[in-house]
Amino acid sequence: MNYALFQSINSLAGRIDAVDDPIEFAAIWLIAVLFAVAAVRVAWALRRRQHRQVAEIAATLALAFLLGVAVAGLGLEQRPFQSHHVHQLIPHGPGTSLPSDHATAAFAVALAVGWFLDRRLGALLLVGATVIGLARIWVGVHYPADVLASLVIAAAAVAVVALAGRLVRIRRAVERP
Repeated sequence: MNYALFQSINSLAGRIDAVDDPIEFAAIWLIAVLFAVAAVRVAWALRRRQHRQVAEIAATLALAFLLGVAVAGLGLEQRPFQSHHVHQLIPHGPGTSLPSDHATAAFAVALAVGWFLDRRLGALLLVGATVIGLARIWVGVHYPADVLASLVIAAAAVAVVALAGRLVRIRRAVERP
């Protein structure tokens, strides 16, 4: 199923350069745009002294990174171009495909900003993260399951940080006289 879905997306690649070019941009550079937009919002949050929310976003990104490294360390899946004939539109070295680092980072920043700071901006960033994930499939460097795993990792990181923050706040409330 994973390969069949990959083929249905990647088989469209390499046909029309005017379509491929923006998708290649999304696969490589859209993550920088997402992080820049998030950084502006985080800077504004710092000016408004929303330090806890900014710390929760940073913790989410760190945890998502660690979880992604742990999953990648399992070496569960090679990149599509290592095992199959694909339309590979961007250069990429061989290695573990699961999860997508680009998609993990994009989903983590989108979900963290949306959960801890600004729901509307988080929703917009989530659209961008989804585009990044689909673009990574289109250009032939990730399977759909890699992108889905990235979303799950990012959501788990947000859930853990949110729960930890809630437990800390409850404990502090109980300890106060």
